Amino acid sequence: MPDTPDSTRSKVGGLIDQYDMSDVGQELEDRWLGNEHDTQSLRTLADWFNKRLLRTKLEENGMTLLDGEVSNIYRLLSSDNVTAGSRVEAEATLEDNGIDPEQLKREFVSHQAIHTYLTKFRGVSKEKSPLDPREQAQNTIQKLRNRLIAVIENTLEQHRDQQRITLGEFNILLDIQILCEECGASYSIMELFDRGGCNCEPDEEM
Repeated sequence: MPDTPDSTRSKVGGLIDQYDMSDVGQELEDRWLGNEHDTQSLRTLADWFNKRLLRTKLEENGMTLLDGEVSNIYRLLSSDNVTAGSRVEAEATLEDNGIDPEQLKREFVSHQAIHTYLTKFRGVSKEKSPLDPREQAQNTIQKLRNRLIAVIENTLEQHRDQQRITLGEFNILLDIQILCEECGASYSIMELFDRGGCNCEPDEEM
């Protein structure tokens, strides 16, 4: 494998080095390629990286973080669907903890920066051999699942921000179960594909 350029010359690599997030590079790669993770888009990875950066800076400044607090602060700083007052309050929280909010927002990375880091500075390629039909089906289902989760999340956040509903930090749990009425076995959709089916005896003609 040819040598790749010094990753610290990229924005993402420089931040990883500056804030001693040595494990982040490999995790970005794994999440993009789907190694022990659901395959994630570059935009999702950019949000994940920015939240990790935010958490690191807050912890370095001695802030004790509650569950969901990092995600909420990041949303208030980066979303177009929050009030100016909420954003100012989030920035004040950062300043109270020794963090310059303007510098932090300049450090946030885009999906293009993630792509550059992975492809040019880590030598990662998503070129793979053609998927078999089951893998193709799994990928299609996963993309639809992720899209549905994103739609639900955005809808709930918009209604919460516009004070139509009351809702704290939340997670969306979307579990698709398949129940075979012949053998009575029940599996998640991905588990069913991974194990090659239920407990029924395969058809001899298959």
